[in-house]
Amino acid sequence: MLSTLFRKRKITESQLAQTFVNITISAIDDSFPDIIDAIKNDSELTSCPSLNQRDIDKFTFIVLAGNLKTIERFLPASEEISLNGLITEKIAEIYNSDYNTIKSYLEEYSSYISRVNHPSKNILYGMSKAVFFKFELGKHQEDYFAQLNSPNPIFLKRIDNIMENYLWDWNSLFNKHKITQNIF
Repeated sequence: MLSTLFRKRKITESQLAQTFVNITISAIDDSFPDIIDAIKNDSELTSCPSLNQRDIDKFTFIVLAGNLKTIERFLPASEEISLNGLITEKIAEIYNSDYNTIKSYLEEYSSYISRVNHPSKNILYGMSKAVFFKFELGKHQEDYFAQLNSPNPIFLKRIDNIMENYLWDWNSLFNKHKITQNIF
């Protein structure tokens, strides 16, 4: 009996990819209006940014790319590449797009997250800065930060708190589950 308590549950790569994509996109779809509201009504901004529901794809790709960058830290390269490919396939299905287009978007956003956060390697901060710059929030800050085109640290911390909700706890997931190859 004790051995079953401490055994890792098995999950296939395909099941994990499907679950990750469905839950993440569903969470974003359900909460994006609240995110827009939180940003528009933030007291650190001096003017109201023109965000709307059409901006959801930018946010979605920031979240997906950030999570894929995080997976790299927990899996061996071969498993990470395989899981990344399956996740990309699932995203392509949802967006009615082809694999290479989605892969290109994910790589672009992943690179963007790294670039805006250089030299730090903290993915959460990178995702927050990506939101800041992709949505052009710099021009809505007080003059000092607007001229620097740098996020106000208080505002950035609030974005961090939002983004934390979309970053999966991959460490916990991989500690509790054993990833198995798909059986065709």
